[in-house]
Amino acid sequence: MDAASRKVRIALISVISNIALLILKVAVGLAIGSVAILSEGIHSGMDLLAALIALFSVKKSSQPADRVHPFGHGKVENISGTIEAALIFIAAAWIIYEAIRKLIHPTPLEAIGWGIAVMLFSTGVNIVVSQSLFKVAKETDSVALLADAWHLRTDVYTSAGVTISLILIWMGETVFEGRHFHWLDPVAAIAVALLIIKAAYSLTVHSARDLMDVRLPEEEEAWINALIRSHGKDIHGFHDLRTRKAGGYRFVEFHIKVDPKMTVEDSHRITDEIAEAIENHFPRTSVTIHTEPCDGRCEVKCIDGCLLPVKGDPSSGGQ
Repeated sequence: MDAASRKVRIALISVISNIALLILKVAVGLAIGSVAILSEGIHSGMDLLAALIALFSVKKSSQPADRVHPFGHGKVENISGTIEAALIFIAAAWIIYEAIRKLIHPTPLEAIGWGIAVMLFSTGVNIVVSQSLFKVAKETDSVALLADAWHLRTDVYTSAGVTISLILIWMGETVFEGRHFHWLDPVAAIAVALLIIKAAYSLTVHSARDLMDVRLPEEEEAWINALIRSHGKDIHGFHDLRTRKAGGYRFVEFHIKVDPKMTVEDSHRITDEIAEAIENHFPRTSVTIHTEPCDGRCEVKCIDGCLLPVKGDPSSGGQ
């Protein structure tokens, strides 16, 4: 199964699991009167919407470049991730509002055992699905799937928190008969919301940065830099290295300096070798290399990437 098919398949599984959990949480939350479980239901509703957006974006981003979109459709995933983060903020605000309202007007919980059961089930399902999403997101470098994975992983933490609060309420009211601990339910809901806000902020930073064409991570640029320098026997230097990312696609461009007497065929071979090495190391990368003649006189922009031997030290690979 190719990368695009794997992305669509796992995104579809996420959609199905979220539909099931949404129905289950809302039904049980209404039945026992738990705002924490209802907040988890709303969270699963947001997860479902996020999963649908992710499903659409991975389908769209896998389409090849065309005349209208010559650089492909990769940024659809970044837009998807940013929208998903915004949805998390909205869900968190709603949860806090409902929790505060219930703190002011507390209501008793009924059939707490059902609430504990559905939260444990939800936690287990989301652990399995989120782990699969993280795996495919990492293997395919998918921003949309990564955002969806974090949605569900956050749900794991919040479901566990709600489960603990329900257990504490049940134990407290069993041990201290006549006393009520209903306030733990909305307090747990607020804790859920705070965790959601933290996850939303991280998602916003991660997905939105590539919309601004931020350069590749430092370690990736360092690898590209080292690769170019390893061809010092063929090229005299390089400059204007520029990188960016759109979804799971990378774009790398730079200029190389070669001997003015080098044939077009040889310079073409060198650029092909460098481009192929980059594309093999970073799949789904578009590499553009501009070749220039070098007369030995380094301009300011060429100094850092100069690979000419230092005078008096023939063994040196550069300055």
